[in-house]
Amino acid sequence: MPDVTMSRREAKDLTRRRLLASALRILDTEGEAGLSTGNVCRNAGIAQSTFYVHFRNMQDLLQALGEEAGRRTGPVVREARRRSSAAPHSAERLREAFRVPLEMMCGHPEFFRLSVRARYDRASPLGDAARRRAAATRAQLVEDLVAAGLPGGTDTERARLEMVADGVYGLTETMATGHLEGRYPDLEECIDVLVAFFAGVRAQLLAAG
Repeated sequence: MPDVTMSRREAKDLTRRRLLASALRILDTEGEAGLSTGNVCRNAGIAQSTFYVHFRNMQDLLQALGEEAGRRTGPVVREARRRSSAAPHSAERLREAFRVPLEMMCGHPEFFRLSVRARYDRASPLGDAARRRAAATRAQLVEDLVAAGLPGGTDTERARLEMVADGVYGLTETMATGHLEGRYPDLEECIDVLVAFFAGVRAQLLAAG
């Protein structure tokens, strides 16, 4: 006999994911102004009344979208960094470690811009998720830098690695913004800058350690 409870749970999860995917599509095609409960439901092919089974309001959906983005992109970015750490002399692996997050940011421009703004806006529904994602990214990058051989055994060294992590994250966002605005049309040149920044800092920290 089939597990009806599990089937219902799976169906509910599928509907929730369809609503989240619909909101992301609308952000990509219409921008933030296109986000409304009715529009999200029409785009997902779901009755509007069903929306409130999954989310209290649009703000709740946006927060869930931010959390889902972290779960979806985090492991992919970390794997690219892990592969680079495993081959420290591979220039292409290092470039890939920067290419992956940069392409992800540029893959959904409106969501990226909304997330960046939200991080500094305490009233934004995406704010909490964006700040948690930034903090988690910084912490993971610090761990990845230690795994790559950079000194991080003392409080001072750890603080420096946190600065490096913030610098890498901030510069990656800046390159993504410039690319989306058309100021830096060649994504490979953006990666050149990121690699040069990281290589210079890495050399300095290794020499100091």
